[in-house]
Amino acid sequence: MSIVGMGGMRLSTDPERDESRAIEVLHAAFDAGVALVDTADAYCLDSSEAGHNERLIARALSAWAGDRSRIRVATKGGLTRPDGRWVPDGRARHLAAACDASCRALGLNRLPLYQLHAPDPRTPFTTSVRALASLERAGQIDAIGLCNVTVGQIEEARRITEIAAVQVALSLWDDASVMSGVVEHCLRHDIQVIAYRPLGGHQRRRRVLSDPVLVELAACHGVTPFDIALAWLTGLSSLVMPIPGPTRVESARSLARVRDVVLTDEDRARLDDRFPERRIQQLRGGPGPTWTPEHSAGEVVLVMGLPGAGKSTVAATCVTQGYERLNRDETGGTRAGLLPALDRHLASGSPRIVVDNTYVSREARAAVVAAAATHGFAVRCVWLSTSVEDAQVNAAWRMVSRYGRLLAPEEMKQAARHDVSAFGPAVQFRYQRELEPPDPSEGFSRIEPLAFERRIDPSFTNRAVILWCEGVLWRSPSGRPAHSPADDVDVFVDRAATLRRYRDEGWQLLGLSWQPGIAEGALTPDEVNAGFTRIQERLGVPIEVEYCPHGGGPPTCWCRKPLPGLGVVFVHRHRLDPSRCIYVGLGPHDAGFARRLGFQYVDAEEFFAAPG
Repeated sequence: MSIVGMGGMRLSTDPERDESRAIEVLHAAFDAGVALVDTADAYCLDSSEAGHNERLIARALSAWAGDRSRIRVATKGGLTRPDGRWVPDGRARHLAAACDASCRALGLNRLPLYQLHAPDPRTPFTTSVRALASLERAGQIDAIGLCNVTVGQIEEARRITEIAAVQVALSLWDDASVMSGVVEHCLRHDIQVIAYRPLGGHQRRRRVLSDPVLVELAACHGVTPFDIALAWLTGLSSLVMPIPGPTRVESARSLARVRDVVLTDEDRARLDDRFPERRIQQLRGGPGPTWTPEHSAGEVVLVMGLPGAGKSTVAATCVTQGYERLNRDETGGTRAGLLPALDRHLASGSPRIVVDNTYVSREARAAVVAAAATHGFAVRCVWLSTSVEDAQVNAAWRMVSRYGRLLAPEEMKQAARHDVSAFGPAVQFRYQRELEPPDPSEGFSRIEPLAFERRIDPSFTNRAVILWCEGVLWRSPSGRPAHSPADDVDVFVDRAATLRRYRDEGWQLLGLSWQPGIAEGALTPDEVNAGFTRIQERLGVPIEVEYCPHGGGPPTCWCRKPLPGLGVVFVHRHRLDPSRCIYVGLGPHDAGFARRLGFQYVDAEEFFAAPG
């Protein structure tokens, strides 16, 4: 049985590709005993030639004189190539159409292995998996695979259908899928691991040839350094199948040698040193460490959560309890750059250390656990289960407290160079998508979920009526209230009496608005401000207004509803007690905005219909 497959991508994505040479390479690989060829409908130069690699493989198989029945073709769907870019599309209808197209391109009635090429952040992962399960039930595919997924996504998929294979980047130089726990999880559950870029990628060829350990072992076994690197992978488990991507006939022929390379225990030990020792021990079936505080040299507390979740507050509490804090926000650099500092502290015998950066993935946490295990330290995980809504308020509050205002998108990019807390809302959404809840199998001595609790400064006692202006205080006859010149409005003057009553009772009157016309160049800030002044004159009631001047599309600022930025500005400026504030709006987005900030929400019609 073949222990090495072949990836076909570069035969179609290389701008200097040669189809005749590609057929020769594929035939050489088949002759060498390769029994799995991995392809995808997206292996092409752009979307105009989708399925190019599949058609190439079909031609190679039809022209090959060998036993075609022993060649298993694995293909993938879920990525598209508009203008040569890689764009996920995990919608059910796209996957169904892509599967049909792959069958036609490969000349098959059913696909032996059909893989989701990548999770689509715009489509629920379960929707994509259910689409593949439906194709399997319909008899169009024999088995389902996943690519570039987390342990949580694998488990989510397995609750829907059986998963036969998971494809990840894996090599002596790329241990991300080991550190993330994906490889270990697959081996434990008898799922085949298809290792792409098993030699580190075609641009790393020189590195393979110059590596002293590989060169020495290759000389001992009479093979090449490439053969040693592949043999190390196949030696991890019979479930691990590397799929190098040869583009030369000689390279394809060399795949036959890998099955004859038998590494000794000493050989494997030398190569295993390229991965953290504990992780390799687990891959080879050995137990990982189990820690209890009384049987360890000390304790590392790893505080994890979304950006803005409140990790710094928890870390500060640990410091008061005698823990030494390590945090890249204070030391600068990257999260990975903290590992040497952590190692130094552990080696020096510091008994208690707290680390509190954004460790949302198993891979990020594994580096800390592995470093601690090397020195015999237990790792306790404190998981801040703060909602993204609360984290948004925290992030906006930190920005307003530090800068006195909300930063515009371009200002955030500049500030982020020296202030890691200056980030836009997309950062939290991305981390929320990437979040992998901590699991005991990662090697933690204990996992402590910690719910978020917002504490209000007791000196914040003022109250306010905060109104969404468009549709509540005025409307545009043209139907474009957020884009119109200030004189293109009908003011609801009949609502002024209610506003005056609240003002007379001591409430602040505050207004919020969206003015994307500024970003579009249709309005200037002076024109918008002058318009607000005229509207207040017609109402006869002074209202302090803050507005978002940024354009539509995915939010890049903190000030566009339902994001909480402008509400935070008002709370901070006027020392408001949110629980004593009323927010008046029009619908679901307004209710969500009020809920984030702790305001009482009242629909505009109800608010202005109340008796005086």
